Amino acid sequence: MEVVRSFLLMQEIVNSLKNQGSKIGFVPTMGALHQGHLTLLQQSLKDNDFSVVSIFVNPTQFNNPEDLIKYPRTIDTDLEKLKDAGCDYVFLPSVEEMYPNEPISETWNFGNLEAVMEGKNRPGHFQGVATVVRLLFDAVPANNAYFGMKDYQQLLIIKEMVRQLALEIQIVPVPIVREADGLAMSSRNMRLTAEERQLAPFIYQTLKQAVALAKQLSVEELKQVVKEQINHKPPMVLEYFEMADGNDLQPVKTLENHQSVRAFIVVDLNGVRLIDNISII
Repeated sequence: MEVVRSFLLMQEIVNSLKNQGSKIGFVPTMGALHQGHLTLLQQSLKDNDFSVVSIFVNPTQFNNPEDLIKYPRTIDTDLEKLKDAGCDYVFLPSVEEMYPNEPISETWNFGNLEAVMEGKNRPGHFQGVATVVRLLFDAVPANNAYFGMKDYQQLLIIKEMVRQLALEIQIVPVPIVREADGLAMSSRNMRLTAEERQLAPFIYQTLKQAVALAKQLSVEELKQVVKEQINHKPPMVLEYFEMADGNDLQPVKTLENHQSVRAFIVVDLNGVRLIDNISII
């Protein structure tokens, strides 16, 4: 496994491998790797001749500076995990390497995709995500890039960015990877205390119950049930629960006339934001 810190060298390596006829897979991460990330890598290793994982904590996507400071950084452990998993290249740039002038987000127009949920609650977040992913795709011009469905809105934003720029890279969604008790794997889980970690799986239990109740209750009734359940489990506080079309993320008032509907949830657990989603239809 080779660790590359230079933007231009990484680009050169990938282009050289592609010119030799190799297929390249790419997994962008912010480090603090867990089995969810390794599942993305495993899919890439299966689909491609060479796989690249990037580790870069991107400052432009944190609308809360406190979140950026608290984001877990476990680089030595991450590199060990990637080596053991069979990764070929790790792209490990500095902030200066990615943003030679200063870390500023480009301006993107994602329309209604960005006007809801995470886009609405975290202004500027997806502008930062799109900016860094475009830069990463420049540094690692792979054939396939792998993203987890836990960050479903992010996945659709990146697909839209690729469409707008007509990039020749295939975005491959990978299903949510969960702990044995159902909690969606996330680097943020490291910040939970033992007591909070025991409570956190209730989020997924609530989502599963929402699936079961979706055919019996109206969307508004279901939202009310979820709100009451989460808020009756202090210190959990519901930030939002939304039922949205799986293709354009616009809120739905009824399940009728939709081919795909997903339930999206964000819960604050003593300052740790936990997100999850599930298919309703």
